Amino acid sequence: MNLQKELNNIKLAGNLELIANQVVEGFISGMHKSPFHGFSSEFAEHKIYNPGESTRHIDWKLFAKTDRLYTRRYEEETNLRCHLIIDNSSSMHYPEVGEQSVHRYNKIGFSVLAAAALMNIFKRQRDAVGLSVFSDDYEFYAPEKGSERHFSLVTNTLESLLETGSRGKGTDTYTYLHQIAEKIHRRSMIFLFTDMFQPDIEQDALFSALQHLKYNKHEVILFHVMDKAHEFLFDFDGKPGRFTDVETGQSIDIFSENYQQVYQEEIAKFFKAIQLRCAQYRIKYVEADISRDLENILLTYLVERQRFV
Repeated sequence: MNLQKELNNIKLAGNLELIANQVVEGFISGMHKSPFHGFSSEFAEHKIYNPGESTRHIDWKLFAKTDRLYTRRYEEETNLRCHLIIDNSSSMHYPEVGEQSVHRYNKIGFSVLAAAALMNIFKRQRDAVGLSVFSDDYEFYAPEKGSERHFSLVTNTLESLLETGSRGKGTDTYTYLHQIAEKIHRRSMIFLFTDMFQPDIEQDALFSALQHLKYNKHEVILFHVMDKAHEFLFDFDGKPGRFTDVETGQSIDIFSENYQQVYQEEIAKFFKAIQLRCAQYRIKYVEADISRDLENILLTYLVERQRFV
């Protein structure tokens, strides 16, 4: 199934919550083909009453309809704590797409939509969510909560990433990952959206920060966001062009076809090294191609959630 083709061509900004809900509904409708038969559009908002428990939170209206006793589940009874981390550096705003819609978005647009879709599932599952946004600065932090007001705050913050440019912003991933790790004290599932393009950074420092996130038995999932056709395959139709580093402003004029093979070889080594280091530190690595991997984000969450709880 292709969820994006089922959606209307509407803007992401201002409609993020609606679109995320459509994405999740479309994803759920296809779950009968998967082994997750227990996952459906009817998420538990109540739990079965067990004899001996307090009758204080029994939902008597539901009892009148079903002749079964259920208790309401409140924020303090949250099943899981989840924290979304989004890299908002300039490279994440590639490619330039103008106004982003469900059919046309860049890496930051993909990450925002994927995060909003995950939040939609968190909300249905009564999971709490927190958010961190970083580039060359720690731009935003919200702790894990499960209230309606908190979800609205996080959604509005995500939408703001679509409306603000990021040209000239570098990436200081390992510094801010350490700071984020210091803030998350209770066991959580942590989702990191980043393209892993960081100039002059030592891999050891980066993975030291990722290992810090593993502290207190957190489950860390790295979504390696990429425009695979351009950034991995280096497919620019063999045309000459000017390639500009959006973070440093440096540029070079080349014929892409003259460098395509050597580029593919080097980038494949780079990506493979990242995957191996993730395996070494028991970090879940997930390739996230913005042209096709939106559903894979949601499926990864379901798989990892079953292992985590």
